[in-house]
Parts: sequence; C-alpha cells; structure tokens
Amino acid sequence: MKLIRAPNLARAHELVIRYILEKGSLLTTENREETVETDEICLSIDTPLEAPMVSPCSRFKEAFLEEYAKNLICGSDSIFEYDYHGRLFDWGCGLSREGEVHQDQIRYIIDKLKESPVSRRAIAITWCPPVDDKLADCPCLQLIQCVVREGKLNMKIVFRSNDMLSAAGSNMYALAKLQEFIAGEIGVSVGTYTHISLVPHVYYKRDAADIPPFCGKGANFTPRVDVCRACGGCPKSKL
Repeated sequence: MKLIRAPNLARAHELVIRYILEKGSLLTTENREETVETDEICLSIDTPLEAPMVSPCSRFKEAFLEEYAKNLICGSDSIFEYDYHGRLFDWGCGLSREGEVHQDQIRYIIDKLKESPVSRRAIAITWCPPVDDKLADCPCLQLIQCVVREGKLNMKIVFRSNDMLSAAGSNMYALAKLQEFIAGEIGVSVGTYTHISLVPHVYYKRDAADIPPFCGKGANFTPRVDVCRACGGCPKSKL
C-alpha cells in the first residue's frame, strides 16, 4: 500500500493525482470506461480542517463542496439509488426485523465515544448486501471508524473504489466536515484524517479536461504517455 502524507486535504488531493497518473496501469471497467488505477493508497492528513481544504486544481470549488458536506450531514431532498447520509444516519435499506430497520450510525459513534473514549468499536458501514449486490450504482465509501486519542478525534475512512480526480476531493471535504461534527458532539478537537482507497483510479478519457490543472500541462509532472495522448491538452501530448 502506498502511503501519502500531507498537511491538508488540498495537498493530499494533488499528490494522489500525480501518483496515479504517473504510476498507474490502464484498465477498462465492467462499464466499459477507460481508467488508470494503482494498488491501494493511504492518504494521511495531519490537519484536515486547515486551509486549503480544496485544491485550486479541482473543478469543484469550496462553495459547492460546502453544500455537498451539508447534504452528507443533514440530508437533501434529492432522490438517489442511495446516498451517504441515508446509509450513515439511517442505515436499514428497507430491511425488516421486528419492524423496519433504522440505525443512526453516527449517533452510535457519538454515544459510544462519550461512554468510552478509548473504544475501538465506533464504526459505521454503508454496505447492505441484500440491496447493493443488485444496484447498478452502489456505495464506494464502505467504512468509517472514529477513535479518540490524546483528546482528539481521529477519523479513518475506507473506500472500496475511489474516483480520485473528480470525486475524492468532494469526499474528503465532506467527511472531514463530518469528523468536525462528530468531534463537536463529543466535545473534543479534530485530529488526523486517514483516507484509504482500495482501488484508486482516474477516468482519464472521460475526465481528460480535468487533468491539465493538476499536471500544469506538463510543468508540474508528466502523466504516463497514454494519459497524455488521451488528454491532448498540451504540446507534450503530441510527443
């Protein structure tokens, strides 16, 4: 597993994009989309709430991500096959056991760590096997674990699959805001944020227009040749 340490979310996003575009392997997905991916990556961020939380290279700006974070924590009126707010704050997926199942996993984390700050059981999951094995679009985020150490709430995240170019920046921003929310409810400060992606990837053809801001059109780094040719965003792509 590749470990990338960074002081803030923005820098972590920039470093992971560089690593994937330089070191990744090409793969056509089951949906026939062209990706470049690597083995597992762990992003370790010391101060996730420190600016900048959003890389200037990202097409999604902070106002958009603030709304995305609000929807994760508070919910929205939009209808999806699933959403992370529902899976975290009201897990159940229509299942029944002596009535319909409704589990607020975030409240469980808060209550567990208030009761026992040293607990290693403050986790939330999103996957629902009877439902997700039939969904065309199933959750990428799989697990959240929170631990309190030295008076700070550290959050650890696991994604089964992670679109690092166009989704990871939003994911990390919203989850760091969730970390801040949980820490506030417990009455501790925010600690480290650890983001583990088991299959990190970039849709290098679909999202080709989003690549040049990260690589600086070859000035910051040079992606592997297949990515450059697909992008076509600078003279290096013609070499």
